[in-house]
Amino acid sequence: MEADPRKEPKLASSDHPLPPPPPPSSASIRKIVMVASIAAGIQFGWALQLSLLTPYVQLLGIPHTWAAFIWLCGPISGMLVQPIVGYHSDRCTSRFGRRRPFIAAGSFAVAVAVFLIGYAADLGHLSGDPIAKSPKPRAIAVFVVGFWILDVANNMLQGPCRALLADLSGSNQKKTRTANALFSFFMAVGNVLGFAAGAYTHLYKIFPFTKTKACDVYCANLKSCFFISIFLLLTLTVLALTYVREKQWSPEQGNAAAGDAERRKTGHLSRLRCRSSVRYLPL
Repeated sequence: MEADPRKEPKLASSDHPLPPPPPPSSASIRKIVMVASIAAGIQFGWALQLSLLTPYVQLLGIPHTWAAFIWLCGPISGMLVQPIVGYHSDRCTSRFGRRRPFIAAGSFAVAVAVFLIGYAADLGHLSGDPIAKSPKPRAIAVFVVGFWILDVANNMLQGPCRALLADLSGSNQKKTRTANALFSFFMAVGNVLGFAAGAYTHLYKIFPFTKTKACDVYCANLKSCFFISIFLLLTLTVLALTYVREKQWSPEQGNAAAGDAERRKTGHLSRLRCRSSVRYLPL
């Protein structure tokens, strides 16, 4: 007995594509604000780096030429680290999500780097650098290692933060624009606070233990500023990553998302063809 062709299911063709799936939902604005606030902690450290580290380099005895080479690590790390981190973050299958592990690792690396920079003179003195002699080679080595780690860690933080904001915004263009605006706003806040902290020369009195035999008033003030930077960044990061949760990503989800995007593209092209055909129908 032959089946009734009228009852057979019709397969979708290129002329009649399947309707596109619903767009991914966006998160609440509160979660977007929490993630964007991490930018204040990142930029606070950048401002301190710009305002305090060049004079500190000269105190350690690094020549001007080598100081310029040290600052090259910023653009070099930005050129290399962010694409690599972005590639692996997009494919991360951790149960903590795609972005949160990189944000947490970057914040921890910033804390380690800032500690090395602040205590470079003390660690150099413990390793054998004389206090009255300049340059101090061991302190310089510790400083350079910490400086490069700091730049790599900062670049490791920024990319996943922006990507997480894009994930939370979903397909909501208004929330995407709001997330970008909030990230820029918190960057400006971090800049203002960082440069203000770097300009204040009595912060070391809050942390009197920072002034040591190998570390003078300027060095102690730098340590105090970086302690505040560590506290601010880690606090904002812990609050954001605790409040905002990510679902575990799998390659199958990525293939499905690519298929959804292709179906949307096919649907749009079909509608355009239809409209152009109707437009040129003979009257």
